[in-house]
Parts: sequence; structure tokens; C-alpha cells
Amino acid sequence: MVIETVVAGYPWLLQRRVLPQHTDHAGVMWHGAYLAWLEEARVEALAQVGLDYSDLSARGLELPVVSLAIGYHQALLHGDRVRVESAVLPRQGVRLPWLSRFVTAAGVPAAEARVELVLVDLSAGPEQRRLLRRLPPDLEAAVEALARGVG
Repeated sequence: MVIETVVAGYPWLLQRRVLPQHTDHAGVMWHGAYLAWLEEARVEALAQVGLDYSDLSARGLELPVVSLAIGYHQALLHGDRVRVESAVLPRQGVRLPWLSRFVTAAGVPAAEARVELVLVDLSAGPEQRRLLRRLPPDLEAAVEALARGVG
């Protein structure tokens, strides 16, 4: 999978260091840590455009992952500094696609990911969850700002 040809820029940036809790017994970053960083990158990007994810949750709205693909190119090791660069693509029906890449301090892409989210309403309880086709105005504005790369 080569994501960088799809998006000209990755305006949303999260910087991290690979810590012992992110690695397996060999000191290589564990695959589950990538997922946590992808989630953190999305939450932080929303905050940068003025929307706290906790505000959505308080209203019973959630953005679950419905599709995820990660391509690994180079191992990340304990102690490595990593940039998680993300970009938001235009909506595809009810799906909100995000592209991210994990870049080493030397500027080498170590992994690339595509995550697709949908918006669900859980305000009536989890057993009555509804897929929402329209985004509430504040989330729509935030997604548009994220897609433009402005905060």
C-alpha cells in the first residue's frame, strides 16, 4: 500500500517516542501501539479545529473504525522518535477516511495506514445505535477544516 501518492500533504502531526510499553519482547513496536497512536492523532486533530471528542461522546455520538489497513515498511524500535502525519480525505458516503504515515526522525516512512470511520448515535443506548448519514454541524465543520488542513 502506498498512501503518499494519494495525498499531497499531511497537515496533522502527532510526535511520539517509542517507549517500552509500545514494544514486544524484542524491542520492536507492537502492532497494537500503532492503532493507539492513530486514535490519538485523530482525537488531537479534532481538538486543533475546535472540537473535543469528549463533547461528541457526551452527546452519545461515536466514530467507530469500520475499516483499517496498515502497511509496515520498517520496524520502529524502543527509543525511536516518530511523527504520525495524518490527512483527512473527502467523505465517501457515510465513511470518513483518514490517511496516516509513521515517519522516523530520519524522514523515512516506517508504516502507512488508512482508517475509515462512521458516525453512530448511541444516545438511546447501545442496543438502539443508529448510523448517521448526516454529520451534526459542528462535526461537519471540523471534518471540512481537517480536510482543508486548517485549524
